[in-house]
Amino acid sequence: MKRLYYESSYIKEFQGTVTGCQEGKNGRWEVTLDQTAFFPEGGGQPYDTGRLGEAKVLEVHERDGQVFHLTDRPLKVGETVEGAIDWERRFDNMQGHSGEHIITGCIHRRFGYDNVGFHMGSGEITIDFNGLLTEAELDEMEAEANRAVCADLPVEILTPSPEELKTMEYRSKKELSGQVRITVIPGVDVCACCGTHVGRTGEVGIIKVLGMIHYKGGVRISLLCGRRALEHCVKRQKQAAELSALLAAKQDEVVEAVKRLKEEKERLEGELSRLRQAESEAKAAAFPESNDPLLVFENMEPVQLRKYCDLLCEGKKGGIVLACAERGDGFQYVAASRSCDMREFSKKLNSRLNGRGGGSSQMAQGTFRAGEEEIRRVFSELTGGETI
Repeated sequence: MKRLYYESSYIKEFQGTVTGCQEGKNGRWEVTLDQTAFFPEGGGQPYDTGRLGEAKVLEVHERDGQVFHLTDRPLKVGETVEGAIDWERRFDNMQGHSGEHIITGCIHRRFGYDNVGFHMGSGEITIDFNGLLTEAELDEMEAEANRAVCADLPVEILTPSPEELKTMEYRSKKELSGQVRITVIPGVDVCACCGTHVGRTGEVGIIKVLGMIHYKGGVRISLLCGRRALEHCVKRQKQAAELSALLAAKQDEVVEAVKRLKEEKERLEGELSRLRQAESEAKAAAFPESNDPLLVFENMEPVQLRKYCDLLCEGKKGGIVLACAERGDGFQYVAASRSCDMREFSKKLNSRLNGRGGGSSQMAQGTFRAGEEEIRRVFSELTGGETI
């Protein structure tokens, strides 16, 4: 079987003779040809899709040295079919794969790190390195990679003999045997690779690093190349323009405007917290000291409700205190006591009020899926206490 994608990555259409067709899984058919321009997944690069005659090529895989085209319908063995690959998908993968070689080559030449993991999909590209980088170093590598793109360097494919291969220095994640393809970008990278690539680095267009995380003792970087990188930049520019308008700030002043907004939010939240605390203290102080059970309903957030219940309990306003606040189709609750076991009490409440929650012997919290009147009735039955 002739692999046309190795003769040229730019072959978009071709003719091939069907040499095999057998039914596969999920209503798909496995078709083999005497020659194909469809690249099977390999080396981190996704497979091509497209058409063989009237059949859709949904996936392409290699098995036992043969390329299998998974189609949505059978093809007749012996017939000649017109093949057409999805060029937008293929070129997108070529830009991404060549872009990966460029930035990996830059990092390898500068720091000596190896690429120990590589994934391309429908979204961003990820590359794993066995060494650490700072954010500043990554920015520098992104700039260097894009200088290589702008230099429009040739991307050469070599197929050295075993003897020639022994004398070459190149990157590879595993021991290789048989015919080895070496992708060379002069002054940037020399790497064994089975994928498809652009003819010159300028066709990559742009390499945009999206981020970096620590991963397995090294780093994982994520990036986009070519069309995907451009679309990402356009989207981010539109978002920046929208933020600029919302904040009434110039685009290069958006970060400072957000910082000011965040500081103001934190100030207001602090003031609101103080007001809520004062409100809770005033409400709690209004109750006389008592050892009778006490049920209260308040319009409070969960944190304030807990503090309020705690104030009532500490102020000896009730032997058992149950504070409730309406939430959607039920109620948030906090139960507290210095003399009764709230774990057991909350279990009884939950079983009768379709509730969930728990806590310590002195305080429990959770939710009830029940109405206010039902909560009042059950609390009164369990404690004989007062409700407000």
